[in-house]
Amino acid sequence: MLNKLPMLIELHLDDCNLFGSIPSPSFVNFTSLSVIVISSNGFNSTFPEWLLNVSSLVSIDMSWNILHGRIPLGLGEIPNLQYLDLSWNDHIEGNISQLLRKSWKKIEFLNLRKNDLHGHLSANNVNLSMVGSQWIEVLNKLPMLIELHLDDCSLFGSIPSPSFVNFTSLSVIVISSNRFNSIFPEWLLNVSSLVSIDMSLNILHGRIPLGLGELPNLQHLDLYGNYLEGNISQLLSKSWKNIEFLNLGENDLHGSIPSSIGNFCNLQYLDLSYNKLNGSLHDLINGTETCNSKSPLPNLRELYLFGNQLQGSIPSSFGNYCNLQYLDLSDNNLDGSLPDIINGTETCNSKSPLPNLRGLYLSGNQLMGKLPNWLSELKHLEELDLSHNQLQGSIPNLIGNLSNLYRLNLRNNQLSGTLTEQHFWKLSNLDDLEIDSNSFRLDVSSNWVPPFQLSDLVMGSCHIGPAFPAWLQSQKNLEYLDLSNASISSSIPNWFWNISSNLEYLILSHNQLQGQLPNSNIRESLPNLYFLSFSGNGIIGTIPDSIGHLTSLRVIDFSSNNLTGSIPSTINNCSSLNVLDLGNNNLSGMIPKSLDQLQLLKSLHLNHNKLSGELPSSLRNLTGLDILDLSYNNLSGQIPAWIGTAFPNLVEYIHENNLMGEIPVTLVKLKAMAQDHNMSISSLYDNQSSSMYEERLIVITKGLILEYTRTLSLVVSIDLSDNNLSGEFPKGITKLFGLVFLNLSMNHIIGRIPESISKLHQLSSLDLSSNKLFGSIPSSMSLLSSLGYLNLSNNNFSDKIPFIGQMSTFTESAFTGNPNLCGAPLVIKGQDEGINKSVEDKIDSGFVDQWFYLSIGLGFAMGILVPYFVLAMRRSWCDAYFDFVDKIIKWLLFRKRVTYARNHAQRK
Repeated sequence: MLNKLPMLIELHLDDCNLFGSIPSPSFVNFTSLSVIVISSNGFNSTFPEWLLNVSSLVSIDMSWNILHGRIPLGLGEIPNLQYLDLSWNDHIEGNISQLLRKSWKKIEFLNLRKNDLHGHLSANNVNLSMVGSQWIEVLNKLPMLIELHLDDCSLFGSIPSPSFVNFTSLSVIVISSNRFNSIFPEWLLNVSSLVSIDMSLNILHGRIPLGLGELPNLQHLDLYGNYLEGNISQLLSKSWKNIEFLNLGENDLHGSIPSSIGNFCNLQYLDLSYNKLNGSLHDLINGTETCNSKSPLPNLRELYLFGNQLQGSIPSSFGNYCNLQYLDLSDNNLDGSLPDIINGTETCNSKSPLPNLRGLYLSGNQLMGKLPNWLSELKHLEELDLSHNQLQGSIPNLIGNLSNLYRLNLRNNQLSGTLTEQHFWKLSNLDDLEIDSNSFRLDVSSNWVPPFQLSDLVMGSCHIGPAFPAWLQSQKNLEYLDLSNASISSSIPNWFWNISSNLEYLILSHNQLQGQLPNSNIRESLPNLYFLSFSGNGIIGTIPDSIGHLTSLRVIDFSSNNLTGSIPSTINNCSSLNVLDLGNNNLSGMIPKSLDQLQLLKSLHLNHNKLSGELPSSLRNLTGLDILDLSYNNLSGQIPAWIGTAFPNLVEYIHENNLMGEIPVTLVKLKAMAQDHNMSISSLYDNQSSSMYEERLIVITKGLILEYTRTLSLVVSIDLSDNNLSGEFPKGITKLFGLVFLNLSMNHIIGRIPESISKLHQLSSLDLSSNKLFGSIPSSMSLLSSLGYLNLSNNNFSDKIPFIGQMSTFTESAFTGNPNLCGAPLVIKGQDEGINKSVEDKIDSGFVDQWFYLSIGLGFAMGILVPYFVLAMRRSWCDAYFDFVDKIIKWLLFRKRVTYARNHAQRK
């Protein structure tokens, strides 16, 4: 019908909900058609090639449709075409080099973004059968080209340099979201007409040329998400006189931000996030004021500096940024307290600081002190994120006046105090409330109806109980609910299960919840639930069959309750399940064979129950299983041989059961333990949320019971202890070079420890106690330099302990209960050692006796002979000596007579 309108010049049918194919007319009669715009519809068609015959076309816009097939090369030959936009079709194909070889002699705007173009755009002559190498040279012949948009077109390779620069009109070049692996094309510095450059999300590397700051008309530069290097002080010292948008985030820049940035009078958007910037914020804030304004950067609206290494405190002069709307300083090393007062009352026309601020993000720093009152004066604030700091004190009541606030995140601080209804008085727009991991106490009336409708509510570790919060009944839009460790000790009310059909995360763990799980079909009320945790409560009864109706579930965590009965077979309907944790309950019966239908299962915890029977062979079909914990049950039978072949990455715990038979040799095929370094074992918790499921394992080592969660990658362990296993020590275990913990204690294992055990370089704990092992302890064990715990007690080892190297660090308790074992550190000495010691003692004893008697004889001789020879040689000395002796004897006799006479007189 339109073909019958020969005078039609412009056709605009954009965003008209049109769909289907674009038909071809029997003949082309659009003699005057200049503009055709049919964008933002649902056309599912190939490109209408009959348009190639409309020579009057100046502009074609078919963006945002579902066009597919190849882009006709003839488009480049339409003589008057100046504007072509085929972006956001996703399915249009074509070789970019072949397409650009056409004349396009009047083209000014070319937008092919978000399509399936291909081409290795390189400067060398590689693979020319598929692509041309001189695409820049082709574009260089289009002097009328003003805008080039080739973003997200699956292009890759390097960006070559033209022989000469002829882009006299080029204003905009957008080649973002491709895979260009190249240095920055410095020939662009010679295109003085450039206003906008977007090369973000590529693989650009090397230094950012300093000359970019001297391009006279450049207003928009986006190099986000590359591998570019440079010193930020040098780079920003250039003029950048017209720059409005500057995004250098996620690169490899270093240095401190210079104060000269205060001269960027037109700057509206600055993103330097995720680099290696250091220094303080004071230079940035106190930059030169040369913009005919009372403050630097008068037009700045968005400032993103998160993910760097900035230090120091947050200056109060931040309040002078009167037009700032978003400020993100999160994930740095900022410390100190938030300023009590910030500037801006004199600088800004509103007479208040930061009057236009909508988003304030300071999470992941080391900020301390109390929350200042000026936060409650930010009237336009929509998002406030102060999480993961060390803030203290209470939340000001006036925070409830922020009527535009829709996200409040204060999680992981040291805040405390009572939250009342006044704190939420005017927060009618609040959508996301995250205040967990603090010490708040909620004090609201039993009939309180909050003014908000939340999507995310995270109040873990807040004192909400003991009653289940009745005000939750009003929240109909909840998607994420975390009330873990909230001191709730009541049962879950019936109305709760119909709280929100949008609920995806439900976490009520670590309370004292009572009662039973609902046995009714809750699929209709919770159709989108995929995370369910009631761990650490007092829930009783059986696991209802209705759990199998929640087919979207990815995580079920009912651990540490008082659940009884058997594991329902309907749980196999949860085909999306990644984690099933039913540990620490009183479940009985056998492990359901139907669990093999959970093909996406990565973690299975059935530990600390009363399960019996053999391991079902159907479990071998769970090939993606990483964690299997069946410890502390009553399982019997043998350890199946397929446990090593079916689960190459498995970390398994099946100790404290009644398993028997030999340890299968297939254990050596556990790849997670065969690497000589720590494997990265799947952790199924979300790093952004501390309340998400944390993979955890209990390891008994060094006489201690240790729980591993976030360091689970360190747990490379085999624990088969306290079973009835028999047979010889499995030599193949010594091939598991990454093994860290090995516990085979309290079994009936026989044989010798192989010399090859020294290959387990990472072995930290070895417990082989209470078995029937015999023979010598291999001397090679002294080479196990990482071994920190050893228990070989209560076996039949013999001979001398190799008490050298690492073995010399262990005490007697590691070897007791081996009657034929001797040597240090045991008190019992080895036989050879005792004989040698006896001989040595006899030799030493005889040697001591001979010297003893010799010394006595020499002393006696010297005492008699020396005085005799002296007196014999000098007559005068001899006479004097004996005269002296006579005088002494006479005096002693005289004293004796006097004493006798006195005593005799007293008796009379």
